[in-house]
Amino acid sequence: MPRMPKTKSFQTPKGMNDVLPGVQKYWGKFYKVARELSLYYGFETLETPVLEFADLFKKGIGLNTDVVEHEMYTLKTKGGDFLALRPELTASVVRAYIENGFANQPQPIKFFHHGPVFRHESAQAGRYRQFHQADFDIIGESDAVVDAQVIQAIFAVLVELGLKGLSIRVNSIGDKTCWGKYRDELKMYYRNKIGRLCKNCKKRFKENPLRLLDCKEEECVALKASVPNSIDYLDKPCHDHFKLVLEFLDELNVPYVLDPYLVRGLDYYTRTVFEIVPEDGAGSQAALASGGRYDYLVSQLGGKPAPAVGGSIGIERAINEMRRQDVKIAAVKPKVRIFLAQIGDLAKKKCLRLFEEFRKNNIYVSESFGRDSIKAQLRVADRLGADLALIIGQKEALDETVILREMQSGTQEVIPSVKIVDAVKKRLKKIHPRTIANGNNS
Repeated sequence: MPRMPKTKSFQTPKGMNDVLPGVQKYWGKFYKVARELSLYYGFETLETPVLEFADLFKKGIGLNTDVVEHEMYTLKTKGGDFLALRPELTASVVRAYIENGFANQPQPIKFFHHGPVFRHESAQAGRYRQFHQADFDIIGESDAVVDAQVIQAIFAVLVELGLKGLSIRVNSIGDKTCWGKYRDELKMYYRNKIGRLCKNCKKRFKENPLRLLDCKEEECVALKASVPNSIDYLDKPCHDHFKLVLEFLDELNVPYVLDPYLVRGLDYYTRTVFEIVPEDGAGSQAALASGGRYDYLVSQLGGKPAPAVGGSIGIERAINEMRRQDVKIAAVKPKVRIFLAQIGDLAKKKCLRLFEEFRKNNIYVSESFGRDSIKAQLRVADRLGADLALIIGQKEALDETVILREMQSGTQEVIPSVKIVDAVKKRLKKIHPRTIANGNNS
């Protein structure tokens, strides 16, 4: 007899991961903290599509960046549109700002935006092909105080998550008026070192030498040790702006260090750039958050010129760091105080309806509908620590009644189904005097 072919076992694509129930509590904590603080700091929530026209990122991020050249997931639709899974959130935020007429509203506009992003890069610890970011963006304000406020908001989220030992690395890369001279100095510095650069950096040397400072290859990192300092080449407006940013950070008393070699890997950044990292550097892919000012991006994407600044938290990295630091997350599941037990199909139907009645009354109920043995179901109720068991058998289902049993004493009484919700509320209030009268027992 011929052997049956082996059934294929499917796995997630490389660099893409399931978020399992045991980790969901960290995600829940992150979103709760980020949303609450975004509201406190005045950011309005924005959502954009996962798919955008690929040209949005080519024009916004830069044609010669690693993200656009090597890492974008692109597709062509049946209608001929060339789309991309978004590799970052900022270009999408700016597109939404322009398209929806936010420039005509009082400025600045503050957006909080989160969701999955996609980059086809080497998957490793702390770096995934599908990952999630949370962005804080302020568009329409050039004052240095909003640079500090974005950094403050993002730092506050990470601290509120329970993370300790964080440091902010900050720098200014200037703007168009500063770049020419500084890039000339960089080229002069690297000219006799080209042979020691990695393949990508040899290309960067010709196209945008500033991005040589963003390379993570060991040899290229070593060459940065004596590179010219970007701050020395700032003109007076950029210098004064950065000085104010640092003074605001001093006032906030946040832990920052000046890193004159810090740049960002995307072409739209101007002036302030920053990263937030664990001070011990032990976390894989150490930067938990990063960002900076992008004063030219709105006009690059076809809008009326508007200064802007923003920053992004890598959600997986923040959660990995929470787990590394053993941050404790309190259980969010409400305490089980009511357990529904049943015998027979008719009783199950009645229990399903009753289950929904309790939900509408904000009373948390547990069950084990798949079990038929009352004894087995009550063991589950006991294990869950339920105060009351509501039992419906064939007789009760026909009579439209419910047996209410106190688990601790074992006493029980028969109550009409139409009165059971009120009866449970009164009984819970007696057992737990602080229980809210409307039955909220979370």
